[in-house]
Amino acid sequence: MAKVVRVRPNLINILKERDMTQNQLSELSGVPQASISRFDKNERHEANILFSISKALNISIEDLFVEEQEDV
Repeated sequence: MAKVVRVRPNLINILKERDMTQNQLSELSGVPQASISRFDKNERHEANILFSISKALNISIEDLFVEEQEDV
């Protein structure tokens, strides 16, 4: 059985861990709250949004995502 690695956004969990709201992140990053709200649902992300969010949270872009392995 083969394993497939999937990458999924993890922003909601990061915000919960930091006790931070989407509105607070929006103010810090300059990214509209609506874009932050949709972040974990989107499959594609614009580079400027990734950079702005990661800079505001002081984390790497890679940290905005988690890898999951699935059997196929």
